[in-house]
Amino acid sequence: MNVYEAIQNRRSIRSFEGRPVEKEKVEKLLRAGMQAPSAGNQQPWEFIVIEDKETLQKMSKAHIYAGPIKNAPLGIIVLSSEKYLKYKQYFQQDLAAATENILLAAVELGLGTVWMGVAPEEERMSFIKELFNLPQGIEAFAMLAIGYSTSNKFEDRFDCARIHYEKY
Repeated sequence: MNVYEAIQNRRSIRSFEGRPVEKEKVEKLLRAGMQAPSAGNQQPWEFIVIEDKETLQKMSKAHIYAGPIKNAPLGIIVLSSEKYLKYKQYFQQDLAAATENILLAAVELGLGTVWMGVAPEEERMSFIKELFNLPQGIEAFAMLAIGYSTSNKFEDRFDCARIHYEKY
C-alpha cells in the first residue's frame, strides 16, 4: 500500500475484534509516530501503550466520546514532554503530526483506529494525568483506540467547493 492509498483508506473505527495487536506492529506504529516532523526538530512526544483491559475500561470514562477504547485491544496515549520543548507554541502541531503518522501506519498494517482528543480540554487532561500518575511536565494530548476493525467502510470526502486557487 502506498501513502496515498493509506490516506484514502483511513477511517475512524469504533468497533474492534477481540484479537490482540502483535508487538511488532505496535513498535511500527510508535516508530511511525516518532518520524513525524516537529518544530525545530524538538520531538516533544512520549507515548503510553495500554493493553490491560481494566485500564482501557477506565480510559473510556475520560470523556463522552472515549467509549470505543474500552473494547479496543490496544490504546496509545500521545503525550507532550516539557523537557523537549524548544518552541512551545508549536507542540500541538507536532503531536498532531505524530498522531496522524500512527493512524496512517495502522492502515497499512491492517489495523483500525480512532483518535479521541484530550488536549486542550483541562478536564480530560486531568483525568489522564491522574489515571496514569503523570509526572510534572508531561501532559496528555490524545488517546488512540487501535485494533482489527469489525467494519470496512469508505467515504470520499473530496469537495471541490472547498478549493480556492490564487484567491478566496
